[in-house]
Amino acid sequence: GGGHDEREQTLNQLLVEMDGFDSNEGVILMAATNRPDVLDRALLRPGRFDRRVMIDLPDVKGRFEILKVHARRIKMDDSVDLMEIARATPGSSGADLMNLLNEAALLAARKGRKAVTREETVEARDKVLFGKERRSLEVDENEKLATAYHESGHAVVGLCVENADPVDKVTIVPRGFSLGATHFLPKKNRVSYWKKEIVDRLAVMMGGRAAEEVFLGDLCSGARQDIEQATQLARSMVCEWGMSEKLGTVAYDERSESSQYLGMQGGSAKRYSEDTALQIDQEVKRIIDEGHARATAIIKKHRKAMQLMAEMLMEFETLEADDVKKILADEWDVEEKRRKLKEARERQMHTGETAVPPPPPPRDSATELREQPSS
Repeated sequence: GGGHDEREQTLNQLLVEMDGFDSNEGVILMAATNRPDVLDRALLRPGRFDRRVMIDLPDVKGRFEILKVHARRIKMDDSVDLMEIARATPGSSGADLMNLLNEAALLAARKGRKAVTREETVEARDKVLFGKERRSLEVDENEKLATAYHESGHAVVGLCVENADPVDKVTIVPRGFSLGATHFLPKKNRVSYWKKEIVDRLAVMMGGRAAEEVFLGDLCSGARQDIEQATQLARSMVCEWGMSEKLGTVAYDERSESSQYLGMQGGSAKRYSEDTALQIDQEVKRIIDEGHARATAIIKKHRKAMQLMAEMLMEFETLEADDVKKILADEWDVEEKRRKLKEARERQMHTGETAVPPPPPPRDSATELREQPSS
């Protein structure tokens, strides 16, 4: 069609312009794309774009260095740990991290603080990564209790399995499209996962649904995202990573990535039989069912801690990692928690501190360093 002709004309003109430079003119052509899979091969031949530099999202060390650069403009309290922020923000770009610290500075200014504290960085992280708090949302008490049990299920299972990331906090404060969340702090920068880690992660994902069944005797649609993620993870174990003993170390391609991106949904047929497809579905279900059974057993074993955690979430709305660990270890002191919250409120009400001015907008040079397109 006409669109195809225009694409060919543009490509041909670009090639003509590139070939028009002599090798001794000292002109270096550079380009960036986040879709290298759709580039015409003519562009990548020797003498044209023949050197490829892959720029991925920053790892933990990279995020830490980016945070240090942006933190220079903002007065930070000693309680702020930039490495903790870096560990808690996997998959974040440089622009995301800059936005996080800017948001923390604005929060500190509104509270009248002289410097940004850990409290503001945590609040800013949650806002940037998970959405703004929706405290104005009217939530029925029964639905709120269901959310408390659901999130408690994730937290308790996460603390009991061996290979899960540490629990960071549990909350039933609505954010974005979620009525609550259990946040985990990654132990390290992830490049790959072991099977034992994935199996434990599946159990944690199913902890919310298992808690609903054990304590509420009914099922809630709030587990939709957990089920979707668990299904995708289990299917990847079977079809991509060869982690099924029944089907072995075979990759079962189900679709062509490039065809999907190009809008050709039917561009790649399955390369296996209907019998194999049935076995894949059965294996995926078996893996999820095993994770669900493990989560249910853990929740039943810690029924008392689950009930207490749900009650405390109903009262305080958010529990930090130490709170959750103390509840599970039967060392919880609710009066101590109430006293600490009261002292924090009083400090905030009677603070005479001068507000922190909002951070200045980034200069052009800083803008250039924010984030390169992902390859």
